[in-house]
Amino acid sequence: MNLGISGRTAVVTGGSEGIGKAAAHILAEEGVNVIILARTQSKLDSAVDEIKSTAVGTIQAISCDVSDPTSVKSAFATILEQHGKVDILVNNAGHGNANTFDRLDQEMLDEDLHLKVHGAMYCSKQVLPGMKANKWGRIINITTAAGKAAGYSTLPTAMSRAAGIAMTKSMSKEFGADGILVNTVCIGSIRSAQNLRQAEAAVAAGTVSDTEEYYTKRCENVPVKRVGEAREAGDLIAFLASERASYISGAAINMDGGAAPVV
Repeated sequence: MNLGISGRTAVVTGGSEGIGKAAAHILAEEGVNVIILARTQSKLDSAVDEIKSTAVGTIQAISCDVSDPTSVKSAFATILEQHGKVDILVNNAGHGNANTFDRLDQEMLDEDLHLKVHGAMYCSKQVLPGMKANKWGRIINITTAAGKAAGYSTLPTAMSRAAGIAMTKSMSKEFGADGILVNTVCIGSIRSAQNLRQAEAAVAAGTVSDTEEYYTKRCENVPVKRVGEAREAGDLIAFLASERASYISGAAINMDGGAAPVV
């Protein structure tokens, strides 16, 4: 399927691994010029080497801490100087943080909100003026279904993701007339770098014998009886960024094999 976005420019935060890297991979294969942002330069360099092997568009990386507004402004100043505009923004930076309310403290909550909510806000504010001027834009915020229906021990992630879903809907109302579509993908159990680290920790702790057993346990309550692949999430993100999704905005799409208790 031709997604109709060849020649567009995209920024993917948290793009050095997992879902962000997968999305960048697919966008670059579609002819999009992609810039990935993350904090660790060595991981960024490795991702660029991998993505460029199949890229049709260009691929580059900039070290950036999206929770720091100064770092964000610096990164986007470089991007806008080089490319003139950003057509597609994927706000993917984040990590799981699943705790009970008893364990939740201010430092934990502040860190989560700054990375996932403030970071998405900072990056969106950098690209929106150009998108409005060009009357075309796509913003895809990566959240989780826990933001719709929090489960046991899902804090502070469920709180920050609920804020991200609300921000998505509000932005879609505000910027739709400017040709800017804003959606969120609510991620479930995916074979991502983050989940691999958790699997390896479970193996080291002796709670599972190997990483596959960890994934098997993770999908016990998933109706399709498997965990998802990062590239599957990347496919959905690329579709939402495309001309093929030109009448989809303000949607919160579950990408979790049917596990969420809500639509």
